[in-house]
Amino acid sequence: MSLKSMFNDIPFVKQLGMEITAVDDGYAAGELPLKDGHSSNPESIIAHGGVTYSLVDTVGGAAVISQSGTVSPTVDMRIDYLAPATADLRTEAEVIRNGGSVSVVDAEVYDTDGHHIASARGTYKTDGDRGESPWTAGVDESDVAHLTDD
Repeated sequence: MSLKSMFNDIPFVKQLGMEITAVDDGYAAGELPLKDGHSSNPESIIAHGGVTYSLVDTVGGAAVISQSGTVSPTVDMRIDYLAPATADLRTEAEVIRNGGSVSVVDAEVYDTDGHHIASARGTYKTDGDRGESPWTAGVDESDVAHLTDD
């Protein structure tokens, strides 16, 4: 199984309609086609901020795990919303610091009309207490470290 496939199989990712399109060493990209259910406006489609945030958080996590090789939950995320999203979203995330206990990711979000929708910086936990946790329940972390980048 590839890291990309693992992320695309996450129930929440499927529910929102996201797709991780690329994962490489410290880099990931993803897309989200906007649907009525993603809107914050009942009269037109304008992406709710939580939809944009979810895409950034998920793609950022894929970028981190591609380097850390372990389950890496989000510690903090700062996102600046720059424009309303009225078309499908795409984001790219890059690890800018992979430390001993946390990694930092920068991400940019654009819509398919070329508008710069958001900029974000996230921090993800990459080490520390090993063993059973809600994030690792049912996950063999040794398998995560061996996923391919297809």
